[in-house]
Amino acid sequence: MLENLQRDLHLPPFVWNLLLGGAALITGYLIKHLFALFLKFTTRKNQTEYSLIRSILSRLGKPINYLLPVLVLDMVLPFMEMSKKPMDVLSRVVEISLIISFGIILTGLVKIFEDYILHAYDLKKEDNLRERKMRTQLQFVRKLAITTIMILTLCAVLLSFDSLRKIGAGLLTGVGVGGIIVGFAAQRSLSNFLAGMQLAFTQPIRIDDVLVVEGEWGRVEEITLTYVVLGIWDQRKLILPINYFIEKPFQNWTRTGSAILGTAFLYLDYTAPIDILRVEFERLLKDQPLWDKRVQVMQVTNISERTVEVRMLVSANSSGKAFDLRCYLRENMLSYIQKNHAYCLPKTRALLEDKEVPLIQG
Repeated sequence: MLENLQRDLHLPPFVWNLLLGGAALITGYLIKHLFALFLKFTTRKNQTEYSLIRSILSRLGKPINYLLPVLVLDMVLPFMEMSKKPMDVLSRVVEISLIISFGIILTGLVKIFEDYILHAYDLKKEDNLRERKMRTQLQFVRKLAITTIMILTLCAVLLSFDSLRKIGAGLLTGVGVGGIIVGFAAQRSLSNFLAGMQLAFTQPIRIDDVLVVEGEWGRVEEITLTYVVLGIWDQRKLILPINYFIEKPFQNWTRTGSAILGTAFLYLDYTAPIDILRVEFERLLKDQPLWDKRVQVMQVTNISERTVEVRMLVSANSSGKAFDLRCYLRENMLSYIQKNHAYCLPKTRALLEDKEVPLIQG
């Protein structure tokens, strides 16, 4: 049809090629803008709520917008009239553009999958062990998949050139002296990568886990292929190499669940009425929403030469609630003792004896 149109119009090859290429690009961009308008209309409503269609449009919108004009141009290339060399150059440019566009689209598909998992496994739940497991694995798989797509895209581009085909094949197979040299030079990076893989699937730590590392309390915010970001309670960030969690001991307070026990201590005089204090302790816990109603124990755990150590052991659904609950008990038990039993606060006793000192007569 296009050949008949060219014969009817009697256009020079240069003008025909220019007209055909321009029509192809305009058609692609017209489809692109219609798609963009549809995207804006769809994502304008309920932007805070998750939607699979909205995720697909937002993640694949731009890649498809750039793919369409190139794809239409590739379809009309056989109908252009030009010598072999310019045609080869144009074909190669279009081919590389298509390869890169498809690579970006595959990356977008990975992100669509990530959006779905993030929606399905919400960390806002109280007991989010299952969600933290999935998110930890998701972070590693996403980075690995995107890295693989980028390498394969680069290999496909190199394979499209005859002179660079060997390099592309070498990247794909991982063979050759260059690959061996790079492998030896990157042993540390490879070790971190393998440690990251082990960490993602054995999961000694997960996203949002509460850890005590190097004497610091914080939550796991990010796990990359080479390092882990720990958000400290005072908003500092502790960055640790991923091998640290394979080679060194650390505390994980949420390894099998977020529930935890907390302790608060009172140091009182020997005259303290423990039974009365225990009644007040239980009263304070009875309607306290921070307490999960699993454990409530008050015991004398030590006696020194001056004070009695009283331990209050309680349970909570999370380490944050346990900390607040311990502070609540300390403050309220101290206030109760000051108002009602101030006599049992710690004190230092001294015994003064008045004895007559005999006189030494000489």
